[in-house]
Amino acid sequence: MRILLVDHHADFGRAVKATLVNCGFAVDVTPTLDEASAALDCANYHLVLLESVLPDGDSLDWLKQLRREGRSMPAMMMSSLNDLSRRIATFNAGADDFLPKPVSIDELIARMRAILRRSTQMTAPVVTFGNLHFDPIARQVSVGGRVLRIARREVCILEHLLNRAGRTVPRTSLEDSLYAFDDEVSTNALEVGIYRLRAHLNQAGATLRIKTARGVGYTLELVGTASAA
Repeated sequence: MRILLVDHHADFGRAVKATLVNCGFAVDVTPTLDEASAALDCANYHLVLLESVLPDGDSLDWLKQLRREGRSMPAMMMSSLNDLSRRIATFNAGADDFLPKPVSIDELIARMRAILRRSTQMTAPVVTFGNLHFDPIARQVSVGGRVLRIARREVCILEHLLNRAGRTVPRTSLEDSLYAFDDEVSTNALEVGIYRLRAHLNQAGATLRIKTARGVGYTLELVGTASAA
């Protein structure tokens, strides 16, 4: 899942991004509302984490405009302005949650998972395909009831393929969902991730496999439906 963090406090942004990346998220950080708008035009985000007041404006006005434009991705406001009127205004602007600063990282992650669990993109708490089960909130993969230890990036690949199981997912779409704008990515990073994910699935006896559509992308399919490359 890809997260947009809009906050101009550099130390806070780095700390939050590092923690969220370790939890399996791809995270973009922007210090201004203008840069946040540009990021939204370039990528799809599952959640926006938003500082209340940015150098170029009030986030409430920005969020109201997003909602008027029909952008419905969940948003959490973080603010040191914690009076009742500000909290009410935050929810009226279209925020899904409000978290006062200073922020507890553990609480932030818990609230994020609660929002994602409620969002329309997470209508099924656990995804099942063949004998594989995936919990998108806990980021847990199991095959035949046995939990697999899979690296963060391979879990993200699996999640994206599961969301379009049976259909070919373009490699560009996979790369966009896996990497933030400032991530350093090698030319074969996706292929390495696919290779490792295949190895995990094969070793666990999964009844599904990843088929390569050469020059196009990858398809997650049940064993026996087609030949894998």
